[in-house]
Amino acid sequence: MATFRHDVLIIGSGAAGLTTALRLPDDCRIALLSKGELTSASTYYAQGGVAAVLDQEDSLESHVADTHVAGGGLCHDDAVRYTVENGPDAIRWLIDLGVDFTRLTGDNDSALPYHLTREGGHSHRRIIHAADATGKAISGTLIGQVRKKDNVTRFEYRVAVDLILQEHHGEKRCCGAYVHNIETGETDVILAKAVVLATGGASKVYLYTSNPDVATGDGIAMAWRAGCRVANMEFMQFHPTCLYHPKAKSFLVTEAIRGEGGHLLLPSGERFMHRFDERGELAPRDVVARAIDHEMKRLGADCLYLDISHKPADFIIEHFPTVYAKCLQLGLDITRDPMPVVPAAHYTCGGVMINENGQTDVPGLYAIGETSFTGLHGANRMASNSLLECLVYGKASAEHIGATLADVPEPREHKEWDESQVTDSDEDVVISHNWDELRRFMWDYVGIVRTEKRLERALHRAELLRNEIAEYYSNYHISNDLLELRNLVVIAELIIRSAMQRKESRGLHFMRDYPGTNDEVVDTVLTPDTMNN
Repeated sequence: MATFRHDVLIIGSGAAGLTTALRLPDDCRIALLSKGELTSASTYYAQGGVAAVLDQEDSLESHVADTHVAGGGLCHDDAVRYTVENGPDAIRWLIDLGVDFTRLTGDNDSALPYHLTREGGHSHRRIIHAADATGKAISGTLIGQVRKKDNVTRFEYRVAVDLILQEHHGEKRCCGAYVHNIETGETDVILAKAVVLATGGASKVYLYTSNPDVATGDGIAMAWRAGCRVANMEFMQFHPTCLYHPKAKSFLVTEAIRGEGGHLLLPSGERFMHRFDERGELAPRDVVARAIDHEMKRLGADCLYLDISHKPADFIIEHFPTVYAKCLQLGLDITRDPMPVVPAAHYTCGGVMINENGQTDVPGLYAIGETSFTGLHGANRMASNSLLECLVYGKASAEHIGATLADVPEPREHKEWDESQVTDSDEDVVISHNWDELRRFMWDYVGIVRTEKRLERALHRAELLRNEIAEYYSNYHISNDLLELRNLVVIAELIIRSAMQRKESRGLHFMRDYPGTNDEVVDTVLTPDTMNN
């Protein structure tokens, strides 16, 4: 066990964390944590792109308006405008760093010669992308830049356990974290003047998800235990189209396929989206996901289908090489055949409440990206606004930290992690059983369509599991699986309690008991003293 000292501790290696690391001053000593390799974050797997106003026929006001419509009236206008207005500069920063976005072919007069696509909820083509592997291109470029920085120490295969709070000048500040080394089993102390939570979302709380295994809500759970408020956790976005195949393992089929004319089909081959929304396949994700869920339940079908085979084969292979290659690997040729798809948990629209600088309720603690609640997404995230939020708020947080760090007191020495009272467990089956049970009842009771009775059942199970996991945590050596399970049960309870408070259907939150939308538009805010930790 060891103690490390840095100026800033960044927990998470996706677009939000990497942007913050690159935007901080060069003389700032940075610790960058990743649960696996640096590429293990959700950013790496993002296919679609980044939304920004880059075309002369588009406008900032149009992007703002589209975001508000998709957000079901719950978006914060200041956050929307701040993000949208800073979008073009964020894209130019990525281009300057070397991100290889897909370019326009042939002669063109565009000032920014990149291909822009359109996705659900957008009224213009404003999604800049790198074929259908945008996240990989962005992640690879940012990681390459971070590796060149002498002031950034990378800690891979580390998972944060809990935040460290210390009293300084009459206030409790966040001064670091206990960090578990997954490879050695030891737990170290990392002290820092500022801590940035960039751990991504919490979609692994559901049985089916498009997210990588690391998306277990760690940052949200740690911030909650440290005393931070969370908001709008009931709004969990389900991506309408994940590939339905036993070997696909959460493979997401990019929304851009629908943006480029893909059709959603019933098993009979009939199109159906026009019956649910006049925008058809280009309706926002919540509408499409509910429509697919409805038709699957109505027909008793295991999946529905997404078809782009009516487009030229060369077009499909050029625009969607990742999806084409993955499907071909599984024996499916998307230039000829429709893809079997199902909805899956995809994006956490709520999170830790922050201000325009990324600051949380706890001094010294910042949260950015999917971990945070900025007010940008409202009741439903519009496609490709998420990476933009990471870039914009990553810069904002870095600038605020850089401007204030000199005035922040140095953390005092902190006690080491104490394992003297715990033993090795011979019952790891408890972890795997509880993990499976949690994700299954969340899928069944707190999924795309909810009822009060289902939520009550889910809350009862979550409370029992929380107590069981707390007892297990107190008695045995920690592991990555146990830490993730401990965080996921917190996330589950936050989602359930938030959903129970919202007596209406709005955006991603659809309640059979309350199918209408209330006139009053309010966020669901939970504070730690309203729940037992």
